[in-house]
Amino acid sequence: MQEFKTSKDDKNKLIIALGDPAGIGTEITLKALGSKYLNKNIKPLLVGCKNNIYSTYSKLIKHGINNIPNPNKLDIIDIPLDKKVIPGVVDESTGSASYKWLLNSTNLLLEGKANALVTAPISKIAWYKAGYKFAGQTEFLGKLTNRRTSMLFTATSPNTGWRFNTLLATTHIPIKKINNTLTKELIRYKLDTLLNFCRKFKEKPLLQIAGLNPHAGEEGKIGIEEQNLIIPILNEWKLDNPTIKINGPIPPDTCWITSLHAWNSNLSKHNAPDGILALYHDQGLIPIKLIAFDDAINTTLGLPFVRTSPDHGTALDIAGKFKAREKSMISALNNAWILSQ
Repeated sequence: MQEFKTSKDDKNKLIIALGDPAGIGTEITLKALGSKYLNKNIKPLLVGCKNNIYSTYSKLIKHGINNIPNPNKLDIIDIPLDKKVIPGVVDESTGSASYKWLLNSTNLLLEGKANALVTAPISKIAWYKAGYKFAGQTEFLGKLTNRRTSMLFTATSPNTGWRFNTLLATTHIPIKKINNTLTKELIRYKLDTLLNFCRKFKEKPLLQIAGLNPHAGEEGKIGIEEQNLIIPILNEWKLDNPTIKINGPIPPDTCWITSLHAWNSNLSKHNAPDGILALYHDQGLIPIKLIAFDDAINTTLGLPFVRTSPDHGTALDIAGKFKAREKSMISALNNAWILSQ
């Protein structure tokens, strides 16, 4: 890997790990960097294969996509691919490449060479094929930094300017393990984490927590977790945080309705929660993607640096077709810059 020297401009420098080379990571990165909606203070440093970046650039130009930066004008840490990549086809080599790019990106951040990381999507299948048994980039970053991480999704409505935040209590684990994972200590920690994040934007945010069972348990008739675990924790947490209003547990099928209204209408945004705690991965991700798919970004809380990523995957079905939308990557870059200031 080439040497990268620290400069006085590093406080605005964002490192972009380009994700799986068989996916859309390099494409959406180049498109995002050429967008008029990108914060002009951002100074990107790309970590990936220089030849692949140049090849993607040339193909985008041939497809009539001209508002993208020439790689000659970009800072790039070159970590070459081992073999030619077929768009849409992940294998051991693409998994190894995205792993190395993320590892080197993280090391640069830990050395103080930048203050924020934006990650393009990786393929977990490719990582497993390459021998890297991590559930995702979030878990890998937690291990690298020896930090307890949390996965939060945030978006700002283009319609109302309202910020939409959802934190996941549990992330990439099987459904059957959720009950045993949801402990008092974990839920309290996640509520504290959500509150601290929301306070970046509002001193006294309104919080909300989703129930685990249908209808939030119907007072114990459809599951006892709300009565025996969640409600007692909330009552205790409220005593420790008397100035913060928190609603819940709210039935999961209605928990995000006020968020949808606030996303679309100024009249509704004052009644919507500033932050929602979802108890498991898909409970939170389904409404997030339905409400704000192109605008939402994933941010990893708890790291010694800011990390964001688009809320979508590698999009292998359209890789190499040069029709991927860059909007979520633009949001990831802009939010990384905002959160790192």
